[in-house]
Amino acid sequence: MAKFIFRVFLAVILLYLSDRVNGKAKFKDVEEKLKQLNKPAVKIIQSEDGDIIDCVEIYKQPAFDHPALRNHVIQMKPSFDLKEVKINSKNESSKLTVFQTWQKSGSCPEGTVSIRRIRREDLLRANSVQQFGRKPQEVVLKSNTTIEHKDGQSPFFNNTKFTMPTVVNRSAATLVTVGYNYIGAKADIHVWTPNVESEDEFTTAQIWLKAGPGDNFESLESGWMVNPQLYGDKKTRFFAHWTKDSYKTTGCFDLHCSGFVQTSSKVAFGGALEPVSTEFGQQYYINVDIFMDPNTNYWWLKIKEDLIIGYWPASTLLFYLNHSSTLVEWGGQVYSSNVKKKAHTKTGMGSGQFASGLRGNACYMDNIAIVDFSMQLKYPQWVGTWADEQYCYTALNYQEGYGTLPVFYFGGPGQNFNCP
Repeated sequence: MAKFIFRVFLAVILLYLSDRVNGKAKFKDVEEKLKQLNKPAVKIIQSEDGDIIDCVEIYKQPAFDHPALRNHVIQMKPSFDLKEVKINSKNESSKLTVFQTWQKSGSCPEGTVSIRRIRREDLLRANSVQQFGRKPQEVVLKSNTTIEHKDGQSPFFNNTKFTMPTVVNRSAATLVTVGYNYIGAKADIHVWTPNVESEDEFTTAQIWLKAGPGDNFESLESGWMVNPQLYGDKKTRFFAHWTKDSYKTTGCFDLHCSGFVQTSSKVAFGGALEPVSTEFGQQYYINVDIFMDPNTNYWWLKIKEDLIIGYWPASTLLFYLNHSSTLVEWGGQVYSSNVKKKAHTKTGMGSGQFASGLRGNACYMDNIAIVDFSMQLKYPQWVGTWADEQYCYTALNYQEGYGTLPVFYFGGPGQNFNCP
């Protein structure tokens, strides 16, 4: 223990002497960023997995650092109750992932929100202090990829073939719906822990709601992720993300910038999820639901049918999504500089197995639904599947039998014999 304390002390002294950290940032900048991100806690919870959860007074959370939100009055729940209806019959072998690891060690009191503490080493792993907590900007080619319709034909809207942008540093396998105004989307997302090869790569299973032009879109996102650079390990963690300029300069994961207004003391963004699914064993899922309150234009986030986490105040933060989403995606994404090239990354998506493995082997989402201005949950009228690299990661919308709605399977191992 004494040796460990001495090493920590020596490291701090050396940092002060050099005034630089890993050649990326000034020590002073790191300390200032920590003060900005970590708010004073009325209670501190030490989780068995090493996380520290700060119980922060609700009006002292990071959202109120945003100039437009400093006088914001928090709304604790939406102005209407969107009735949860099971859209697809649930396989009885699946169980809801009911807690995050930190919840074993305590709970935050009423009037506070639970926030995972950011540590110095978290900032040191980032490419820069300014870039910490943000998705890397998309590198988009001029050529596009055509969505495949469920009947094998390319979809047309207003006599125009629908295409998705080709992004160099991301590989996705998704279910897509487009062509209407959506004010909500949900799914039961099965929880796995796929392999992530390098610290600077990550893999997600999530929902996206998007609006705006393709080179400057707005997006609200949530699901689970394995991201060692952001979180410091390869655990599966719950996340949310937003951007108003296609990840260029705005938005962030979780509460790493001001924007999302948290109302719950029961869930912490970035908290590890457990248990997770195992191959041909017990399957676990989380219910993720993002929907807009048309009376306020706040986009609410729920995990589980009855647990509201908080909201993005679109009227303040966003422009296109202040009205509705025009594109919804469900599925997975791998971020790496080694996708769409040789040698391909070995970072997996979903369970790390191809979609064709189906239940018990592949990751899947069911109870997929959208909400439009009828205020009803429904399966999308049109859906198509999209896989950037079908030999690396696949997407399959599979109908198990007559009278049931499709279950969406996705994922893959990354590098393999057919994806060298």
